[in-house]
Amino acid sequence: MTTVTAEETVRLPRRKVDEVLIGFGLVATLVFLVAGGLLTWGSSFSSDYVHKELASQNVFFPAKADLMKEGRDDLIGRAGDQVSTGSEAQAYAGYIAGHLKGIGNGKTYSEIDDRGAAAQVLAAQQSGASPAAIAKLQANADQLKGQRDTLFKGETLRGLLLSAYAWSTVGMIAGIAAWVLFAGAALMAILTGLGFVHLRKTHSA
Repeated sequence: MTTVTAEETVRLPRRKVDEVLIGFGLVATLVFLVAGGLLTWGSSFSSDYVHKELASQNVFFPAKADLMKEGRDDLIGRAGDQVSTGSEAQAYAGYIAGHLKGIGNGKTYSEIDDRGAAAQVLAAQQSGASPAAIAKLQANADQLKGQRDTLFKGETLRGLLLSAYAWSTVGMIAGIAAWVLFAGAALMAILTGLGFVHLRKTHSA
């Protein structure tokens, strides 16, 4: 009966090991390059799309004097600038939020009960209330409706600006990831090249 030793069981030609590692290096380099290229395209698309969409809206930060009057010293550095980048969109969303806080005592548009106020006007009319009382209720209903409409438009615009900022951030992260992958591809290419050199030396030895 033939006995197989542990040394004979794990024996593997060095050349074969080099060939496997070189093949892995080539595949990894190719994968890193393709992935890096796709991420670069995604980053470029995101940046261009956000810029074009924001620039087309022609939104500008107020003048320096107006910002100082409103107490927005944090935005003075952007005074008069057009909103065309993700960071500028985030800053302008913050500017809008400051205005919205002064409407409706800090309530959101969904918390403004303009329908209830309108129902009170209708109930007063049906109950035969005095014109003065009805006029007072109507003025309150109109005020609440105006506040709700303003808050809705402001919060909608703020949400759109923050979405642009989010996409801009995703694009920036994709760009960073692309550079990491390109660096990995370069490293794998170098290691693969060294593997080829070692394989040739081993073959000629």
